[in-house]
Amino acid sequence: MNNKRIYFIRHCKAEGQEPTAALTKDGLESAKNLVEILKAFQIDYLISSPYERAIQTILPFSQDTGLPLHIHEGLSERVLSKEPMDDWLEKLKRTFLHKDLSFPGGESSDEALNRIKEVINEVIGRDDVTNVGIVSHGNILALLFNQYDNTFGFDQWLQMKNPDIFLIENNILQQVELKEILSN
Repeated sequence: MNNKRIYFIRHCKAEGQEPTAALTKDGLESAKNLVEILKAFQIDYLISSPYERAIQTILPFSQDTGLPLHIHEGLSERVLSKEPMDDWLEKLKRTFLHKDLSFPGGESSDEALNRIKEVINEVIGRDDVTNVGIVSHGNILALLFNQYDNTFGFDQWLQMKNPDIFLIENNILQQVELKEILSN
């Protein structure tokens, strides 16, 4: 990764899953509390999913530091299906095992992974950035993390928090310890 540090930030608690879902009151408080944590990483480039909850998660940091926020569609959450599914969790689990499996109107794991990898490759190819903050969503991040650590799968996705921060440096994935100041 050309000595880049890429900090992946899963958005804070939100009111729903649709693209326009805003952060909850606790989520907004967590976003404010993230500012000081993120400052320690010396982030010099910010990129976010276009979903409202992702933007609201990183906006306090962007405003505090004056760092511009770049929006990229490739960081949008993976859509499992356009149709409601009562057993969506079981179907999602299957897509971690069968990466080419897709449901009506949805993306396979491979399709979503390819989309986020394009964003990562763009970032890696930039010589003018070193510490990158990327704000996105749990499912698509879990698919990406599996590329760096093949033990990261469905069960690890279930354990992810809102917010959560992971670092990929020198092709090694690690979870960043969040302090207790964040709302649960």
